[in-house]
Amino acid sequence: MSKKLTIVCSKDELIKVRQFTSDALDEESVPDLEAHKLVLAVDEVCANLIIHANNCDPINKIEFNIEFRPTQIMFTFKDKGVGFDINEYECPSMDKLVSTRRQGGLGLMLVKRIMDKIEFSTEKNHNICRLIKTYPL
Repeated sequence: MSKKLTIVCSKDELIKVRQFTSDALDEESVPDLEAHKLVLAVDEVCANLIIHANNCDPINKIEFNIEFRPTQIMFTFKDKGVGFDINEYECPSMDKLVSTRRQGGLGLMLVKRIMDKIEFSTEKNHNICRLIKTYPL
């Protein structure tokens, strides 16, 4: 099964993404705790795309797809914003975060812990981010 949603790059759209993701996971009977983790990861990546890659410009759009495969759930984001590869992001140590009182950066650390695989690519002037979770959970 595959579900698609297109949003404009506005933080107001995040509630749609969370609800869309939650509903899709519920339809597939994903356990609540796992579903909450996946919604958190999707929300974080989508927020970063809206804010950092697309500067909250509502002219820009993000295509979001959830695909349920026999052994995995794949979340795909497609946009034309500034590219960023989460795999090249180095998570700061907790000691460093606390000592510098840095805000931000924890979301990406959570995404890396929640998901089993993260892929980035560029195709025809579009950035594509895939979050993959092994299924069943």
